[in-house]
Amino acid sequence: MTIKGQAVFTIRNEQETAWLAERIAKLIKPGAVLALDGDLGAGKTTFSQKFAKAIGVNDVVNSPTFTIIKEYEGASMPFYHMDVYRLSLEEAYDLGLDDYFYGSGVTIVEWASLIEELLPPERLEMYIAHEGGEERNIRITGIGEPYASWCGALDEMGAGK
Repeated sequence: MTIKGQAVFTIRNEQETAWLAERIAKLIKPGAVLALDGDLGAGKTTFSQKFAKAIGVNDVVNSPTFTIIKEYEGASMPFYHMDVYRLSLEEAYDLGLDDYFYGSGVTIVEWASLIEELLPPERLEMYIAHEGGEERNIRITGIGEPYASWCGALDEMGAGK
């Protein structure tokens, strides 16, 4: 039986997105995978940018929509940013994503549900829902350890902030 945890946040602006990204960054370990989903324009790339900054990436982080994978150096580990929106499952499989998922860095996959079969069984899933204006609802589900525990820690830091 897989251990799961959940935390839900209401985010009102980019500053609160940065706050959440910083909290998650404090929990991250090498090999971590964050699987992001949500509507087009919900804020997946904005979250990825704030997260990258929180782990010490100094480069400009932008959407890897057409390059699929972008690699950055963070202060303590590499950051791998993926956007699989334009890929078929077969194309994603051919990319050898396991090298990233089980590597020494942290990986964020935008549109992760499109390649769910290829994702590690243990991961942090985030669904970002646009609630109008700048407000977002972010549902975080930790599947397996340590991700389920991270949800408990995040919840204590201010779920519903």
